[in-house]
Amino acid sequence: MSTPRGIKDFLESGGNKRRKVRWFLTAFASILLVAALIGIAVGVSRNNNNNNNNNKSSGSSSEAHSIVRSSCSATFYPELCYSTITSHPEVTQKVKTQKDVIELAVNITKTAVEKNYFQIKKLLTTRKGLTPREKGALHDCLEMVSETLEELLQVEKDLEAYDRKKPSAASLANDLKTLMSSTITDQETCLDGFSHEDADKKVRKELEKGQDRVEKMCSNALAMICNMTNSHNNTNSNINNSSRRNLKEEDDDSSVWPEWLAAGDRKLLQSGTVTANVVVAADGSGNYKTVAAAVAAAPSKSSTRYVIRIKAGVYRENVEVPKSKNNIMFLGDGRKNTIITGSRSVKGGSTTFESATVAIVGDGFLARDITFQNTAGASNHQAVALRVGSDLSAFYQCDMLAYQDTLYVHKNRQFYINCLIAGTVDFIFGNAQVVFQDCDIHARRPDSGQKNMFTAQGRTDSNQNTGIVIQKCRIGATSDLQPVQSSFPTYLGRPWKQYSRTVVMQSSISNVVHPAGWFEWDGNFALDTLYYGEYQNTGAGAGTSGRVKWKGFKVITASSEAQGFTPGNFIGGGSWLKNTGFPFSLGL
Repeated sequence: MSTPRGIKDFLESGGNKRRKVRWFLTAFASILLVAALIGIAVGVSRNNNNNNNNNKSSGSSSEAHSIVRSSCSATFYPELCYSTITSHPEVTQKVKTQKDVIELAVNITKTAVEKNYFQIKKLLTTRKGLTPREKGALHDCLEMVSETLEELLQVEKDLEAYDRKKPSAASLANDLKTLMSSTITDQETCLDGFSHEDADKKVRKELEKGQDRVEKMCSNALAMICNMTNSHNNTNSNINNSSRRNLKEEDDDSSVWPEWLAAGDRKLLQSGTVTANVVVAADGSGNYKTVAAAVAAAPSKSSTRYVIRIKAGVYRENVEVPKSKNNIMFLGDGRKNTIITGSRSVKGGSTTFESATVAIVGDGFLARDITFQNTAGASNHQAVALRVGSDLSAFYQCDMLAYQDTLYVHKNRQFYINCLIAGTVDFIFGNAQVVFQDCDIHARRPDSGQKNMFTAQGRTDSNQNTGIVIQKCRIGATSDLQPVQSSFPTYLGRPWKQYSRTVVMQSSISNVVHPAGWFEWDGNFALDTLYYGEYQNTGAGAGTSGRVKWKGFKVITASSEAQGFTPGNFIGGGSWLKNTGFPFSLGL
């Protein structure tokens, strides 16, 4: 390497210049050495900092993944849970606690639900040759997807507010379980619409993968919520003994009212003093001629009760109270006088879901003194009189009359008091959290060769807080069935889905019920995983010695177990039933 000219000239000068050269070279060498040492030090420092940052990032990532794996271990689909959450780009930043994992799982599930929405929409608009029922089923799916998204948004809000140290924790835990149970039901409902004919199943196949994935993701979120909130479960947490209506009072109407209904409550209910916001009258003497028109005009998302008084008459229409219409009440002029009737059926081209004469979705719905009816008849298969997906809904002194699939208790928390439900096959069915109290539940004469099933409960996940409870009711036969009941075997229920759950307790069961009590859905399906219980029933059909020997069936002997299925515990009735103005009993 040649010497640069400036330095060379300096070296060639004599005398003092040479001494200066030695000094310069020494100084220059020192500068180079110091610079080299500084460079090495800076490099080492940078490497150390980078290593520290990498170690921190690695540690943070490892910690987040560990929390996710631990949380997912409580689910039925842990690998799906772990892979979907850890693949999220912000998992390391977002996950510090078990609750963070659930929040992220719900957020990821929302994205998957939105993807399904667009797939359904595309099928509906581009698929050639769809039958009217297939189009109806796809519209049902769009409704279910929309409701799922709303439910997941509410889950996010409730999770944000959830703190197990706060007094509201138990209530929020129950709300979260109900919401997530409903999201699972939504996916099942979508696919159920494609089960009526072989052609339907081709469309179902195109949706199945996406719906099944979302259902499993919802199941995982529910399992993690149950694990996080297990100290705030429903059992014995909501019952309020001081609210029990158990005073026996004498008055002129003692034969009409349950013995546990206090005299003051009887007088209040007898008076019927409820102020109507609008009146429906078929003869034009009210604000509206149809119930549907009154519902359409009702305010959306109302926080106060909106009463629609329906005057005596027969209303031949199909009515839906949509999700946006909260806290609506239908008040009739007596169940024998105010009748809403329709005749849609599966055989007539509807899905089961859309066959309902009246469909209630908006939360907080109440109905009193009304008959809901579907007149399609026994030969037209599924034909729903009333479908209810409304949370915290209640019905008092109402009749639900049809044949197959009379009452669709679709989802969420529901209560029925002093009602009449009559039908044939699976005539109380669905996957709600529902209690029937002091009701008449009667089987009708079915089509030739059919069997009567009082219930067909649809729980698909053992973490769902759903089930059908029949308490202090009268289970029997209508007058058209009684003379021929030996020709039509009648059972308390059969398992529609894998974890079907039904409890009959403290009820009178007539001899219309077959000694076996319960019937199979399809061979051995669900017989080990269902939960069917009977407790302290009376009557000719209540004997349990001849009942089925399934693993999932049991005669409940402990009052503590039965207590879990009372309105106070099973639907958290202590916090909301008093606001209905209807009679109720919270305990046994």
